[in-house]
Amino acid sequence: MAVALSRTPRRPGTSRRSGAPRGGGRGRSAALAGYLFVLPTVALFSVFVAYPFLRSMYLSLTRWSGFGTPEFVGLENFDNLVSDPVFWDALTTTLVFTLACTVLQTAVPLLLAVLLNRGWRLGVVFRTVIFVPAVVSFVVTGSLWQMVYDPNFGQLNQFLEGIGLGSLAQPWLADTSTVLPALVVVSLWQAAGLYMLIYLAGLQGIDPVLYEAARIDGATAYQRFRHVTVPMLRRVTAVVVLLNVVNGFKTFDVIYVMTGGGPNRASEVLGTYLYGLAFGSSAGAVPSFGYATAISMVVFVLCLLATLVQVRVNRKARDVN
Repeated sequence: MAVALSRTPRRPGTSRRSGAPRGGGRGRSAALAGYLFVLPTVALFSVFVAYPFLRSMYLSLTRWSGFGTPEFVGLENFDNLVSDPVFWDALTTTLVFTLACTVLQTAVPLLLAVLLNRGWRLGVVFRTVIFVPAVVSFVVTGSLWQMVYDPNFGQLNQFLEGIGLGSLAQPWLADTSTVLPALVVVSLWQAAGLYMLIYLAGLQGIDPVLYEAARIDGATAYQRFRHVTVPMLRRVTAVVVLLNVVNGFKTFDVIYVMTGGGPNRASEVLGTYLYGLAFGSSAGAVPSFGYATAISMVVFVLCLLATLVQVRVNRKARDVN
């Protein structure tokens, strides 16, 4: 006898196998919503980052004074860089300045962070005082220190004379042998507070048990610093070093305000040199946007190489750990 099997009618929009509602429409709606959320960021990035960068790459291949139509010259600007002695001097000064700032602005903030992390009663006050210069603009910083270094009325020379060391007084920003160290001190004064806070955040993430174990084993304060603090802050130090290197390569504001690249180009860095070329700051000079943009591409390549090296070092450190 034949038995009639009754079938449950399938609802529209459900799967034949599982009876689950189809998610195609909902998935497309979710994807569209995601694109809409990302769209403002992509638009801002395209307008303010991607387009200016591509435009700069094009201008580096042209001869252009800022007026009229740029004349495409290919790699002529980069070829001229090879035989430009001022460019090589500016590159050397940039590398020396970056190296000095990176070493000092990595070591000094680390020591300050370790001292302030001991829980002193006035630690918050000192932390605030050290951090204040980081929120001062570069222009204000340059103007302030320009007065400090003034050879006639500057506070530094007056202080040296007041403690009987007047023979050490110098025209700090007018002497080719002292101008670069003076600028490094200014950079350290402004950046130490920010990097100190970064290190403080890293120190607070170290497990106190490690220090207690080292103390039980008889490790001195220096040994605890060397074998516990420094290794545990390896990634934080990598970030600080990268920030110092990138900021050193693209430094401009403080040097331009304080010395303008002088005296006798002793403090001329790539940033001040390309600015002078782009806007014809020398008397009677014709602006050369194409050549200046080629120098900016060199700065970009230096920053990119520093970033890639740092990423590779961090990856190797992760693999070892």
